[in-house]
Amino acid sequence: MDINQIQELIRLVSKSKIAELILKEGDFEIVIRNQTQPEPSAGPAVVAFPPPMVNMPAAAPVLPPPPPAAAPAPATPSPAAETSAAEAAPAGNLVPIKSPMVGTFYRSPGPDKPPFVKVGDIVDAGTKVCIIEAMKLFNEIESEVKGKIVKVLVEDASPVEYDQPLFLVEPL
Repeated sequence: MDINQIQELIRLVSKSKIAELILKEGDFEIVIRNQTQPEPSAGPAVVAFPPPMVNMPAAAPVLPPPPPAAAPAPATPSPAAETSAAEAAPAGNLVPIKSPMVGTFYRSPGPDKPPFVKVGDIVDAGTKVCIIEAMKLFNEIESEVKGKIVKVLVEDASPVEYDQPLFLVEPL
């Protein structure tokens, strides 16, 4: 595990309601404590004991789902993002599908495959809408709402942050 992966874990823990994350892989152990949680003995926030390792399989932390959003966050989509149907839908009743993790956003299951969803598609709760690669793991992201995709906010193969809106959905 390199320093960038450790920093990513620290950011995820600090943004969540997790009080403590302990990750053990063989002889490697890391403990990350959320300082926003009250703790009787306030020790160091991060303690890492990495042995010299060349290659280690990555493990993704399990995080609670993000709280539901009251209104979509303003986003600055790239020119290549689909926006054709977004102007027709009123912005007040759109529901964002947000990224549950930091990683790389992919619209399709493979480079030669069609995208999971495109603007105008109707999705049900549980419909796969994209993949986010995080720490060499491909995580399928599902819609939490039934509705029509009106806008794709992220370009294919671009990095995304935790809780970043990916799609806007008009609920049905």
